[in-house]
Amino acid sequence: MAVPKRKTSPMKRGFRRSADALKKPAYVEDKDSGELRRPHHVDLKSGMYRGRQILKPQDDA
Repeated sequence: MAVPKRKTSPMKRGFRRSADALKKPAYVEDKDSGELRRPHHVDLKSGMYRGRQILKPQDDA
């Protein structure tokens, strides 16, 4: 059975637990389509980013 050689210091333990305080990603409503999207990301439904067409719009099939 594996046994740690040294006790984990409170500082190292705090580094490991710092990710517990991360929040869920925020979503904003797109002005044009009304869909929820991540800030600073391409709207996947319409393919628009900052008023420009980046991707082809998805077809609703």
